[in-house]
Amino acid sequence: MLQQIDFVPGDIIKVHQKIKEGEKTRIQIFQGTVLGIKGRGENKSFTVQKLVQGIGVERIWPVNSPNIEKVELKEHSKKKIRRAKLNYLKVPKRRP
Repeated sequence: MLQQIDFVPGDIIKVHQKIKEGEKTRIQIFQGTVLGIKGRGENKSFTVQKLVQGIGVERIWPVNSPNIEKVELKEHSKKKIRRAKLNYLKVPKRRP
């Protein structure tokens, strides 16, 4: 569980998430770009997007989720970010 958020939209982070399969638990790492942080207090959540074979995969986590082991900041954004939500980075859905 996170105590404090030390990243901003545009940063690349690694989220270590607990996955329960049957009786076993393991840690799965989701690495991607922070698209936005929303909410205040207990309702705060953040959105992370990564690209898998050209398709954008987004995950939304509550900050005080018990399934988050830790969050590592891999690198800050190279450019100055002037937006709170980076919706322009979203990859459009591929239509068959």
